[in-house]
Amino acid sequence: MNHSTDKKQLDDFSLVLGGPLFQLFMRTRLTTDTLNLVKRRVIIISLFTWLPLLMLSVLAGEALGGAMKVPFIYDVDVHVRFLVALPLLLVAELVVHQRMRLIVRQFIERGIVPARALADFKAFIDSAMRLRNSVVIEVLLIVMVLTATHYLWASQMALESATWYAAIVDGHRQYSPAGYWYAFVSIPVFQFLLARWFFRIYIWARFLLQVSRLDLHLVPTHPDRAAGLGFLGGSAAAFMPLLLSQGALLAGLIANHIFYDGKTLLDFKPEIIAAVVFFLLLVLGPLCVFAPRLAQVKRQGLLEYGALANRYVDEFDQKWLRGGAPLDEPLVGSGDIQSLNDMAGSFEVVHTMRPFPFSKTVVLQTAIAGLMPVLPLALTMISLEDLVKRLLGILL
Repeated sequence: MNHSTDKKQLDDFSLVLGGPLFQLFMRTRLTTDTLNLVKRRVIIISLFTWLPLLMLSVLAGEALGGAMKVPFIYDVDVHVRFLVALPLLLVAELVVHQRMRLIVRQFIERGIVPARALADFKAFIDSAMRLRNSVVIEVLLIVMVLTATHYLWASQMALESATWYAAIVDGHRQYSPAGYWYAFVSIPVFQFLLARWFFRIYIWARFLLQVSRLDLHLVPTHPDRAAGLGFLGGSAAAFMPLLLSQGALLAGLIANHIFYDGKTLLDFKPEIIAAVVFFLLLVLGPLCVFAPRLAQVKRQGLLEYGALANRYVDEFDQKWLRGGAPLDEPLVGSGDIQSLNDMAGSFEVVHTMRPFPFSKTVVLQTAIAGLMPVLPLALTMISLEDLVKRLLGILL
């Protein structure tokens, strides 16, 4: 594989630039082969899922009030889901497409994948792209959102109160005209787009797992404390719009239960903790496949650099403490002292190697990104004035 072929192969890597839905967007001029026209996609798809709900609820007198407990206009979840979370899912496609190929390219440009493994690396990319383009997978996802995930939403996430989209009659939910569009069009569209994202992350994790099994060129003294794989931590930033989307979805669901079911934010502490764990696993979990290799590199590095350090300090001791230094060689200004310090620094880098190719800062940033949309709900427990006073008290 020559250099030009390498570059083309890496440029072809994209988690989102393919699949039946992408081809449909291409034919309907909702996207280009570089994922442009993102604003057009956001406007059309968001309006397709949200605008009919508004129109049908207005026609039925369910938009502002009526007999239902939750009118359409006051349904926080539906507005957040289709006007915030869904657009973020679409924006995430462009961000991931642009950044992930740069990250994958680092395997070659940094020499981590040696020449002898390039053919396998290329095969892994080809396999990932074929899986991404699978018609069967997207058909299965459609079937899933129309069956299992629809049942999950109806039984676990929909409000039990009378709402603009359904009334509770004899313990059963009866949909309004707007409710039928909501339950059988809008929700499935959103769930399908979300399921496609989970599938893409599976493709990413599978690709990384295959790469981790190659004979990689990893150096334990690399200053990134990850043997040269520290660049993978940057993939978390590419998924930030996806995390914000999931955080917004969680916030909308919680808000509805707080406003209309009499619950408090603290009632959802287990769900929030579970969401944080889920966010971390979603974004950083795929990178953990390199943990066994990094542990192996660290063990080997400690042995090799420990032996080298032992040899150096022994020679240093013999030279400067046991009378081995030439009489005309002054101690002051000798490079041996600096070399000894450099050796200690190299050994310390190996000793402090991280078990994963990302830092604690990345973990914290990922958790914050996912929880950021939930933070405004803290105002349901404390007034904005009191919150400002407490913040000022902490800062001042």
